[in-house]
Amino acid sequence: MTHTTGQDLAAGLEPITLGASPLGKRPEIGTELGDALLTGRHHQVDTSNNYADGASERLLGAAIARLGGLPADRRIFSKVDQDPDTGVFDADRVLRSFEETKERLGLDTLPLLHFHDPYGLTVAEAMAPGGPVEALARLRDEGTVGAIGIAAGTRALMEEYVRTDAFDAVLIHNRYTLVDRTAGTVFDEATERGMAVFNAAPFGGGILAGSRTRGTKYAYTEPSPEFLAFLERLRALADESGVDLAAAALQFAMADPRVHSVVVGVSSVERLRALDGLVDAVIPEEFWAAFDALGTPPPSPAD
Repeated sequence: MTHTTGQDLAAGLEPITLGASPLGKRPEIGTELGDALLTGRHHQVDTSNNYADGASERLLGAAIARLGGLPADRRIFSKVDQDPDTGVFDADRVLRSFEETKERLGLDTLPLLHFHDPYGLTVAEAMAPGGPVEALARLRDEGTVGAIGIAAGTRALMEEYVRTDAFDAVLIHNRYTLVDRTAGTVFDEATERGMAVFNAAPFGGGILAGSRTRGTKYAYTEPSPEFLAFLERLRALADESGVDLAAAALQFAMADPRVHSVVVGVSSVERLRALDGLVDAVIPEEFWAAFDALGTPPPSPAD
């Protein structure tokens, strides 16, 4: 596998990437959902070494085996993670993490491998000679990985990693939605460098898709009263306009020209089927004009 530049990677991406972080959290549907993720309309799947303690990758690997191999039109992106027991995230751990991923998926190469949630070390430590990012780049240079990315949440940290010019792609979550523009500066920095940009979690942890499982939390954090008031005005506007708020949230996340693919977590076959309706929904221009008139959202609790 040859090194894929950020621009080449971006050019080949589909607008939707299926997020497999929920895969494995509900064992009773794991087999059915794993198969569905690899046989439907959307051809890109995002997973990670640590999702559901490795069950996400194992279930995807089992689905690949049932298919007789990964179909040529499908792509799986994964991430290296810190050691789940010790928290170590050094060069050796990067290599071990990738070996675990390959074994679970039954694949020898991946088109994209992210450096995932490196919160336990500084950027300087990650970028040091002999460090984890150098090991990740070596996998790319050796041809077992087509491109490498940085995937995390905190805006300031993501900006710092993007500015190292070490990565081909960036994935940031819960920070560019109908009610949050935090990731805009990250997108700008990545665009200047020709990186592929993944905008993950367009529903802010579910609150923009009608989920009440986390109460009023946005991006897993309790927001301010001002933020919740803005969200209620947005919901009222959607209701008055006859617009599905989840469809508006997804299409807003997809519409930004700096974004090459939106990562949507899929927790069931039913949600996967419903995704097509959100993608294809026709949202009137009048809604977007009224949405713009709401003004800038209050500060997000995410950062």
